[in-house]
Amino acid sequence: MFTVLKTEGNARRGVFTCPHGTAQTPVFMNVGTQGAIKGGLSAQDLRNINCQIELSNTYHLHLRPGDELIKSMGGLHRFMGWDGPMLTDSGGFQIFSLAKLRKITEEGTAFNSHIDGRRVFMSPEDSITVQSNLGSDIAMAFDECVGIPAPYDYVKKSVERTQRWLLRCMARLKELNGREDTVNPGQVLFGINQGAVYKDIRVEHMKELADLDLAGYAIGGLAVGETVEEMYDTIEAVNEFAPKDKPRYLMGVGTPSNIIEGVWRGIDFFDCVMPARNGRHGHLFTWDGVINIKNEKYARDERPIDNCGCPACRMHSRAYIRHLFAAGEILGLRLAVMHNLWFYNDLMARIRKSLDEGTFTLFRAEYSEKLSRRI
Repeated sequence: MFTVLKTEGNARRGVFTCPHGTAQTPVFMNVGTQGAIKGGLSAQDLRNINCQIELSNTYHLHLRPGDELIKSMGGLHRFMGWDGPMLTDSGGFQIFSLAKLRKITEEGTAFNSHIDGRRVFMSPEDSITVQSNLGSDIAMAFDECVGIPAPYDYVKKSVERTQRWLLRCMARLKELNGREDTVNPGQVLFGINQGAVYKDIRVEHMKELADLDLAGYAIGGLAVGETVEEMYDTIEAVNEFAPKDKPRYLMGVGTPSNIIEGVWRGIDFFDCVMPARNGRHGHLFTWDGVINIKNEKYARDERPIDNCGCPACRMHSRAYIRHLFAAGEILGLRLAVMHNLWFYNDLMARIRKSLDEGTFTLFRAEYSEKLSRRI
């Protein structure tokens, strides 16, 4: 499933293989929450911008159009026209962030749908069943994402429950993968490390996770209220005890600088809605920093957004894309999102190249701070 090809300090260059193909790591997973990238991008667009792994969400697809419907259509790969590797989130974070009313018990979580307010219950077994119906290559364990700050005692009890939920997820996936009608019998499970910013809880939980010999190990519950320094300290503390031969996934993070610093600390998988969301608001990533394409100074700017090979930069000027935003044309959002996701995928390709050449330390020194600069 996963092979580390080369290291530079704690940074790792690897390759991940699953039923729907191979991904070179470190990798950024492009977030198609409801089976599509917000901003009008199709599965073919994902191929054109060099996406390696697509990520969709259990919570959203369970509510609409329904995972059983998707299974009846042959699974999410066939439903959305994507034939590459796919990961599905468990829905835990969305319940934490979107559900206005929720109740967590040992059995699972009851919450109100953000769509129509109806009461929904999801257990660890339910989450895995939904993900099995979707047919992703990687299923994520059902967990509780705790906001930061949070009381120590509550976080500890929450992590203990999350670990018990994981065992139930493992049992359910094993059962479903043995059924004849399973969409993707090669689906594997990643566990999720939790513990807010309490290092002792985080480390103890990772040790417990490592004992289970899972297909991969995620660090969840970050970028939800802690400082950047606390996030990096947590990653360093946890990765010391993560298995060396399995992929490590930092969930929901983040900026280009966060990604470079995450790789530096041993992370292999990343995802974040930031490139698509920022693109829809006209904030575009370049190798010199971030620009706001809506600014007046770009009204007559004939240059492309950046010197890259994305469809937007190959065909259009900053002035044209600014005009599309000013005119409220959907094409502006589409081109901007396409550019930002290309940038993130290209960032990962350059990181991999620097690791191949043994120059990632120099790459980090040049770009980690630079890419966060607003122009």
